[in-house]
Amino acid sequence: MIDRAVRRRRQALFLFFFLPGIAMSSWVTRTPDVRDQLGVSTGQMGLILFGLSVGSMSGILCSGRLVSRFSTRPVIALGTGLIIVSMVVIGVGSAAPSAPMVAAGLCMFGAGMGAGEVAVNVDGADVERLTDTAVLPTLHGCFSLGTVIGGLIGMAATAAALPVAWHLTGVAVAAAGILVHALRAIPAGMGIKETSPATGTAQHSGPPVWRDRRLLLIGGIVLAMALAEGAANDWLPLLMVDGHGLDAALGSLVFVGFAAAMTLGRFSGTYFLNRFGRAAVIRASAVSGAVGLTLVIFSDSVAVAAAAVLFWGLGASLGFPVALSAAGDSGPDQTARVSLVATIGYVAFLVGPPALGFLGDHYGLRSAMLVVLVFVAAAIGIAPAADTRNPGVTRGSSSHGTPSGAPVSDTWPGERSSAADDRR
Repeated sequence: MIDRAVRRRRQALFLFFFLPGIAMSSWVTRTPDVRDQLGVSTGQMGLILFGLSVGSMSGILCSGRLVSRFSTRPVIALGTGLIIVSMVVIGVGSAAPSAPMVAAGLCMFGAGMGAGEVAVNVDGADVERLTDTAVLPTLHGCFSLGTVIGGLIGMAATAAALPVAWHLTGVAVAAAGILVHALRAIPAGMGIKETSPATGTAQHSGPPVWRDRRLLLIGGIVLAMALAEGAANDWLPLLMVDGHGLDAALGSLVFVGFAAAMTLGRFSGTYFLNRFGRAAVIRASAVSGAVGLTLVIFSDSVAVAAAAVLFWGLGASLGFPVALSAAGDSGPDQTARVSLVATIGYVAFLVGPPALGFLGDHYGLRSAMLVVLVFVAAAIGIAPAADTRNPGVTRGSSSHGTPSGAPVSDTWPGERSSAADDRR
């Protein structure tokens, strides 16, 4: 039976994933209106959007240290607060109009997303241990669901010619209410690295996490699957238009199919993790992604390519959240481990798509996607690294991220104990 406080905490984390999804798709759907109001070219808009990349990388690099020092709760509040304020800044900047203000708002948005990334995943990994169920895939599914709902709201706002400033300010007000409601369910002190009373320094039970071979292999999984997700988010509509001859509306519809497949994969992931375990799920996900990419790249049939995008979306859906969960369970100092793997994932999100664009200019987007295919195929081979059932790892210690005295299950998340199997 799940404790009521843990249930409320899990529901709060659902909201903290859902909120950034709505916020992101809300401003993305208004990007054409923002560009027109600012009176900038597509190339200049690309420079404005670079603020998002700068903010995201800055936030993710600071997040682990902030969590280790202040705990997850204030960092989640900080990251969500930055996202809320950024919505208002972007809206006001578009109405002014002021390109520097919009760029600053996007930088703030990226910093909020990056800063909260490690904190919410550390908290989610702890809920997994307390409930003995796979929670992170569903949490990331809430983000995908948020992008779908936010996108629909944005499309409606665009059709109604609602001013961008009003639209984004409305999103900010609703998000502020969610923050106030949900933050109360997040416990204090989670994720703080303990210090030794004698020395006043942080305790370490081993070498630095970046020297952990298994953790680096898990990072390789995240790199491949984040690249697969990021490539679709940035280039899929254009890939279908330029590479397969679809018009812009149908290209966007194919992307909606990809997002829906991502959402379905993440919400159904818990069942498959409970039944087959992390390594098998990641291997199957990578195979699905590789099949989808192969068909999109090499098939000249528009129908086959469009259908293959569903396999691509299902394949990309679980790699990032499942690998983060595996990273948190791979050894002591959970915050540092999740931070390292999340940073690797953000590198793929931020560096991969522009690199693919450069290759696309020279060789075409279909050929550029071969790079993504190679990485996803490599993830098939290193998937066993996600099986973090290491008898040498001590679970339940405070250095591993669980508060002192908190109940910790003797089985890994996504696995059932023999006693549970007997009761079933």
